[in-house]
Amino acid sequence: MTPRKANQTMRFTERYSSHARRSGELFARAKQTIPGGAGSTARLPRNGWEPYPPFIVRGTGSRIEDADGHEYIDYLLGLGPMILGHRHPQVTKAVATAIEELGTCFALPYELEIEAAEKVAAAVPGIEQVRFANSGSEAVGVAVRLARATTGRRLVVRFEGHYHGWQDTVYWSNHVDPVLAGPASHPRPVAMGPGVPAELEDTLIVLTWNDPESFSQLMDQRGDQIAAVLTEPAVFNTGCILPEPGYLELLRAKTAEYGAMLIFDEVITGFRFARGGAQEYFGVIPDLTTLAKGLGGGFPVAAVGGSRQAMSLIADGTYSHSGTYNANVIQCAAVSATMDVLAEPGLYERQRALGEHLASGLERIAQAKGLAAYTRGIGTVFQLWFADRPVRNWRDAAAGANEPAFERWYQEMLLRGVLFHPLQFENMFVSLVHDQADIDETLNAAGDALAVVAGEFKSNVA
Repeated sequence: MTPRKANQTMRFTERYSSHARRSGELFARAKQTIPGGAGSTARLPRNGWEPYPPFIVRGTGSRIEDADGHEYIDYLLGLGPMILGHRHPQVTKAVATAIEELGTCFALPYELEIEAAEKVAAAVPGIEQVRFANSGSEAVGVAVRLARATTGRRLVVRFEGHYHGWQDTVYWSNHVDPVLAGPASHPRPVAMGPGVPAELEDTLIVLTWNDPESFSQLMDQRGDQIAAVLTEPAVFNTGCILPEPGYLELLRAKTAEYGAMLIFDEVITGFRFARGGAQEYFGVIPDLTTLAKGLGGGFPVAAVGGSRQAMSLIADGTYSHSGTYNANVIQCAAVSATMDVLAEPGLYERQRALGEHLASGLERIAQAKGLAAYTRGIGTVFQLWFADRPVRNWRDAAAGANEPAFERWYQEMLLRGVLFHPLQFENMFVSLVHDQADIDETLNAAGDALAVVAGEFKSNVA
């Protein structure tokens, strides 16, 4: 840590400790019985929440309140699930009614499960059949193993900078050290934590995203060995990186040519900026789709779906997809109600435009302050990149992003009542209930916050 960085961190820690004293007390208490002090490593100081995360007491619509009585405009949105904001009345009522009238978990089928599945299939172009699960990681694990079972092949292609959950089979090469991964033209898989069996490296091929040449070369050489190509259709686990024109179409064409399955991990993109997800927005249909965060309007649910042919081994029981809590009443009531809300005509067009207004406003303010920064995304999800060059993939992000500048922007915005993830390689979510007042207030706060950032990062000031 540089002396300037150390001084900036110390000043913010002092200000934040005064701002969030009660949260600090709760964090100290939590560490006694909860490992690290929170229920997910993603919520700990090592993931940017320094010196400790705000502890939340309630969320309503587009805003949340912390234990110290501060209200924030919320662009974290639970890392994505609160696509309809917090405690959406229609979804909340549907879940409460279902619990009161039906129960919570039967481990047997029931009609509401059919209704929820029918609505998902009607919304998502690539889904004719769907199975509900409990987390995005679980859904991805199902899709990968199903692809291997269907094709009789073992190799899975994935891309640096994409995150597909914590299961051993895919917990590789997310935010990887390029030194360990080797050349961008032929990266080697790198496990992202201890405990992942090294033997699984031989089941993966890792490529650089948005590099059509390396993908085409691989498929032409080894396409008949590939079980699946697993990808985020737009990369929202490394900031916001969009597919370049023709790239998704190439993935679709080459997998079809060689009999491999194309898996879209739409855990984040599903229902985010179009009702049919990224596959509707980009017009590219995968064989299998995984869903989670936006699926249940804030309730915990995930799913894996695809064509009848892609789901056939699950349908006839050859592939055993089981789970006591799969398709429980809370999940299916939430999914059914969420799908109804998302069917409102013009909803996505309106909210994408609102988010694009926010994104362009932030970019304009940052550049007016002399900062090397730009926004990238699709309206309801985007990121402000502190970078002086385009980011096309993980290597570009690792080499070009000014992470300390982003961290200071997060800190100054937090103290001004605007919340989003503190790391540059995450993103900002605009819910489908944020309004113009939220955007105006955010841009007002950003003017002051980005002025502070510009004053501290002289190397970026024109």
